[in-house]
Amino acid sequence: MSTRSLLTFLGHSAVLLDLAGVRLLTDPLLTDRLGILHRHSRSLRDAFGDLGVDAVLISHAHHDHLHLPSLPLVPGRPQILLPRGLGALMPSGREIHEVDPGQGVSVGAVRVTALAARHQVRRHPFAPLSPALGFLVASESTRIYFAGDTDLFPEMSDLAGKVDVALLPVWGWGPRLGAGHLDPERAAEAVRRIRPRVAIPIHWGTFYPWALARIWPRPLAHPPLEFARQVGQRAPDVDVRVLAPGEALELPS
Repeated sequence: MSTRSLLTFLGHSAVLLDLAGVRLLTDPLLTDRLGILHRHSRSLRDAFGDLGVDAVLISHAHHDHLHLPSLPLVPGRPQILLPRGLGALMPSGREIHEVDPGQGVSVGAVRVTALAARHQVRRHPFAPLSPALGFLVASESTRIYFAGDTDLFPEMSDLAGKVDVALLPVWGWGPRLGAGHLDPERAAEAVRRIRPRVAIPIHWGTFYPWALARIWPRPLAHPPLEFARQVGQRAPDVDVRVLAPGEALELPS
């Protein structure tokens, strides 16, 4: 396995990270449909190549982030990190780590630390509230913040100077956003607080209600461009990289 640092945006919140010989996958949603939502990006059939995944990081219990049918599609037998209380949903025979903010797990030469997130989560309308997390993924040379789903919160400023790459949600899967999400403007404010070297917008342009894209296409492509414009105003020293689903980026050490 290559020791270079490579990041591949698979669409929505799924990002494949190759760091220090370790492969991690965030919030895998690998099918082409989720209820009324249809994938509007390239197929994922060749996304993983011949290599397996060492760990899956799940930020929260919403079905577009904790998607049970996608877990068997992840190659290998990865260990799974997820918020405390969700382990009972996981397949048997897997190494499961239920974590709270501040707790960490080592995966080879990579350290994964759970961070707080601000997001109201019910897996279904009558389920109790469950926690949401972000993750800081750190190798010897690269530190990546995966925000999951979140709104702004004061502790984001604690990450300033500690992050090389920030993966920030900038939209969702419909023409409007609900509470507890970052839109392009608020995500740009998160960049201003965190001050990463590189900011990459995620959670956009992948899934959309069937046929709605024909009459309301703008949310599929506009949010990351508006995010880049807003970051240029608020944090012009940060390099914004807009990756199309399926596109990879070699990360600076």
